[in-house]
Order: sequence, then structure tokens, then C-alpha cells
Amino acid sequence: MNGLDFLISHNSTNNKFYGVVIGIVTNNQDPEKLGRVKVKFPNLSMDDESNWARIASPMAGKNRGLYYLPEIEDEVLVIFEQGDINFPYVLGGLWNGKDNPPVYQNNDKSDQRIIQSRSGHKIILDDTKDKENILIQDSTGKNQIMIDSKNNQITLKVDENISIESKGKITIKSSDGDLTIDCKNLSIKTQANYKLETGGDCQINASGKYDLKATSGLNVKCSAGVKINDGSLEVM
Repeated sequence: MNGLDFLISHNSTNNKFYGVVIGIVTNNQDPEKLGRVKVKFPNLSMDDESNWARIASPMAGKNRGLYYLPEIEDEVLVIFEQGDINFPYVLGGLWNGKDNPPVYQNNDKSDQRIIQSRSGHKIILDDTKDKENILIQDSTGKNQIMIDSKNNQITLKVDENISIESKGKITIKSSDGDLTIDCKNLSIKTQANYKLETGGDCQINASGKYDLKATSGLNVKCSAGVKINDGSLEVM
């Protein structure tokens, strides 16, 4: 008699088992690609593996849903359809003395809701009073997006490069504030025209040489006159 037979014969009526069982995931490579897993039941037998078990998800539908497939050796809670042990379902995962939660909150408010992957990528929804924020961070901790609800601001932090690509229009607009670009070198290149327009003064300062070059002509127009180098002009 194997462990599964023991489960039925000693804990059921009419060869049915009504209740939940702790299982350990042994296989998550479903050949039919239905998002199922196989488990073993350590309290019964580590030699007997279940049939493919469907995963209960908070949302599931055609090509949509919340997809979190249990990993090998994860502890899960299992139930059986109509008590039939041949049709197991995984209700969810379990933390234990070996596999701990990603964070411990030393209060009764449970301020943080966390999604964290194996390598440490995480999304944190923080409801801490006067510090409410949403954090998206990679496993290095060096790249993150912070949405600060208290101060109504978003901070993007990246350790290396940022790339923005679009086949359409890109617009950066600040209705009431300023836009500051602070960098080592700045290069602006367009495939067609370039236009710079200000509603007030325009000032360009160069601590070194400043070159202005046009291949098909250069127009300088000012309704109040033009002043170059305090009245001194050299044409070469």
C-alpha cells in the first residue's frame, strides 16, 4: 500500500478524502502547458507523486490572469475535487521554518504589501502613515522607480543607462515648474529641423570655445540691436 492509498483508506468515506493536505512541489513543467504542478505529500510518502494539479489563482482566463507558478520544493496547500485524490488542486503557497516571508513587519497594521521574485525583484505597496509610496526595484537595489504619494512626486533611479524609444511623438511638459538637465556632455541631433523658442530671455554661456556653424546661411535678427563682444567684431 502506498502513501496515497493510505490517505484514502484511513481518512475517508467511500474512498474519498475531504480536507486539505500539505504538499511539496516536485514538477512544474506541465507537458500540456496548462500551468499545473505535481506534488508529493511528505506526511504520507515521499515516494508517491500526485497527478497534475491545477493552480487556484486570484484571476484566470483566456490568455490572461495572475501568473505565479510554484517552484520546485515550494510548500503548498492541496485539496481534492469532490474528495477524489486523482484530481488535486493547489490552493496556494505556504511559508514555513525553512522558507520565510520576504519581510517581517513588527506591527499589527501590515503596512506593506510585497511581491518579490526569487532573485529579489520586488514591488512594494507601502501604506505607512505619512510615508505612503509605491516602490518598484530590481534585485541589485540600484535601479528603482519610487512613487511618493505624500509629496506627489516620482523618482527614477538608475545605476547605468536609460533609453527611451518611440516611433511617435515624445512630449515633456511641466505646467508650473522648471526643467533642468545636468550632465557631463549634452548632444542633440535631429534628422530634420531644430527650433528653440523661449518666452523670456535666452542665455548661452561657454567656459571654452563656442562654435556656431551653418552650411547654407546664417541669419541673426534682433529688433533692439545686436551687440557682439562689447562692440568689437572680427570677421575672417
